[in-house]
Amino acid sequence: MQNTTETSEKNSDDKFTEELTSAPAEKKAERIDTRELKDKAAEREKKQPIITRIAKAIKREKKAYTELIINSEPLEKRVALLKDGVLEKFEVERTGEAREVGAIFKGRIQNLEPGLKAAFVDIGEEKNAFLHYWDILPAAKDNSIEVVRDNKSEKQRKREAEKVTIKDIPKLYPVGSEIVIQITKGQIGTKGPRTTTNIALPGRFLVLMPHTGTLGISRKIDDKKERSRLKGILRDLTLPEGMGIIVRTAGEGKKARYFIRDLHILLKRWEVIQQRIEASKKPTCLYVEPDIVGRTVRDFLTEEIDRVMVDKKDDYDNIIEEVTRISPRSKSKIHRFAEDIPVFERFNIERQIEQTFMRCVPLPSGGEIVIEETEALISIDVNTGSHKNKSKDGKDFILQVNLEAATEIARQIRLRNIGGLIILDFIDMKAKKDRNAVYNRMKREMAGDKAKNHILQISTLGIMQMTRQRHSESHSSGVYTDCPYCNGRGSVKSSRTMSVEIQRRLISVIRHMRAKDGHDKEISLRVLLHPTNLDRLRHEDEDLLLEIEQSYGAHLSFRADPIYHVENFKIIDVETGQEQR
Repeated sequence: MQNTTETSEKNSDDKFTEELTSAPAEKKAERIDTRELKDKAAEREKKQPIITRIAKAIKREKKAYTELIINSEPLEKRVALLKDGVLEKFEVERTGEAREVGAIFKGRIQNLEPGLKAAFVDIGEEKNAFLHYWDILPAAKDNSIEVVRDNKSEKQRKREAEKVTIKDIPKLYPVGSEIVIQITKGQIGTKGPRTTTNIALPGRFLVLMPHTGTLGISRKIDDKKERSRLKGILRDLTLPEGMGIIVRTAGEGKKARYFIRDLHILLKRWEVIQQRIEASKKPTCLYVEPDIVGRTVRDFLTEEIDRVMVDKKDDYDNIIEEVTRISPRSKSKIHRFAEDIPVFERFNIERQIEQTFMRCVPLPSGGEIVIEETEALISIDVNTGSHKNKSKDGKDFILQVNLEAATEIARQIRLRNIGGLIILDFIDMKAKKDRNAVYNRMKREMAGDKAKNHILQISTLGIMQMTRQRHSESHSSGVYTDCPYCNGRGSVKSSRTMSVEIQRRLISVIRHMRAKDGHDKEISLRVLLHPTNLDRLRHEDEDLLLEIEQSYGAHLSFRADPIYHVENFKIIDVETGQEQR
């Protein structure tokens, strides 16, 4: 009887064999209707507490309705920032991955390279850290910070008077010297992490700089009256000699007690780090930044965020606890998402994220941008495509497409976490005023980016060059691995990524079936997939599959075949033999 069942299952699966032996068909990039997204966001905004809506009406605020959506899964956590329903920022953190940027290490100088003017530091990790001589010297004056007060120690003043230069570094820090450093740029490819001795500990409203001895305010706070108020608060703050602090933009409008509480937390954190420095006898990690949920609470949960939606109870409880500690008034913004549909599907985020892995991104007028990542640089090409502008004057639609492209490029750069050298090939514009208009649009759109960037004017060839600070690998490089089919000339998704996708699709399929057929129906699904992906599911992720079966009351079976493409899989309803999407 069992043989008969297996034969019928195999016959029903065979109709998918041809499809599964090929790479999944590349989806055609379709423009997502932002009007629809904004309308749905407006509906959600109307459900805000009446007190909040009255306060907005009194202030006559016309700002975007801003939401933070946090999705936690066993293998990764994702955070999406929506403005009027449109995805503006997207971050992902995978379980087990080191949180490199911002981590502080006690290290030992392994060797000095005079030609590179750099030291390689053993930090107890697989790769030595890279420390440029410039990053050992006290930080140069930062034009983005206005210094309000001097808090330097005698030792710091003496060192300044000695005017130490990079020529003195090999003598001051010989091979074998112990040194405390902080990672400013994570490991990318074969390169080790880049580091500095100028430690910075970010808090909610302040950044503690234990070795600078100056107190300052971010120049991004441009209101003169507010700057004057904040200067008064800074002058009254008490902190140990030799330490410095910077007021972050999130501190704008905050009362003195917020800064006192934030400073107290940061000083306690630094005290713990100092104790670890003294206790450790060998290279080791002293401090790592909070996980993606903790960083989100610290960096994004400002007055401008209208609502936070969290789908995992543990994360919800942790956020409530953290918010209670640093900003009790914000507790009312935190909500637990408990619907059957996955949270990223519910808010149409999944469709928007899909575009961040596509080469082509369509523009409203029918044009498109094409994004290519290479080892040396990122190239972005702007095409008119099937433009919808009815004007007979070609110059008008060229300018329109280029302006739309500038807006979308800035958004895609943030979403994809693109960094390094970026070359933008706009459609040729002969008029200088048109080139200036596109340049100014690009500058304006990138102004709100937290990563430092530098943009050059468009050349007569229509080429714009820009750089963007790169702290870590782009999102696409974290999702793809070298392709086994072409010796690394292309790339396919890793078994880990496929495991995440298969689990995510299974949960989505089961939830939709439950919503349609009720909770009593027996669900039996079979997954057709490549053996590499099945191996991952049977070993590392076996417990996660068992949890899906127990949590959702479904029976799962698998059939692997090496002729299936590694990126392809199908989910089949055993009862009907139909594919479930």
